[in-house]
Amino acid sequence: MVRVWLASVTPLYDEKCYREYYERLPLFRRKKADALRSCQGRAQSAGAWSLWEKIRAEYGLPESSVYNLSHSGDYVMCAAETGASSVRVGCDLQQMGELRMKVAERFFSREEWIAVQDGGTVEQQRDRFYRYWVLKESFLKATRKGMALPMDSFTVLLGDPPVLVKQPPEFQEQYYYREFRIDGLPYKMAVCTTDNMIESEVHTELKL
Repeated sequence: MVRVWLASVTPLYDEKCYREYYERLPLFRRKKADALRSCQGRAQSAGAWSLWEKIRAEYGLPESSVYNLSHSGDYVMCAAETGASSVRVGCDLQQMGELRMKVAERFFSREEWIAVQDGGTVEQQRDRFYRYWVLKESFLKATRKGMALPMDSFTVLLGDPPVLVKQPPEFQEQYYYREFRIDGLPYKMAVCTTDNMIESEVHTELKL
């Protein structure tokens, strides 16, 4: 089963707190944080890894566990497979901003771009844009290809749950989606995985 966690990184905006977390990071993660200029960026980088370490300790997961991390705004997200080790897992978290129709036209598949525009208010179009964004990013991360895989090479159909209706030739496994929402948080969250079991709720009990 794939489970999902979300945590706020705002405690790490305090330099003393950040340094405490930083000192516990592995060297490669320290270097990644050091390369970031903003306080928020460093907090996100340190916070995402620290969340994963807390999950591993809390649930007794081995180092070989399949997991994926994401961050945006004041939050970090982790999706992890708590059983099998031969699955793909990707997750994405995105703080909602303005509607970016030109981005949808350039990077989404034609079907998705049309769906973003398809009626409703600007707010409804904005909601669809950010849903598509995290759904597409989570698939890219699940494949481990990232942006090396063209975003218009696959198509997602919005629904409950969303469905991958067109796939790149090199990734023909069955993929499953789940979206997550927390009342009052202007963020979109999604997980994409080859595991057909995804927990329905996002965990928020682990604090940084």
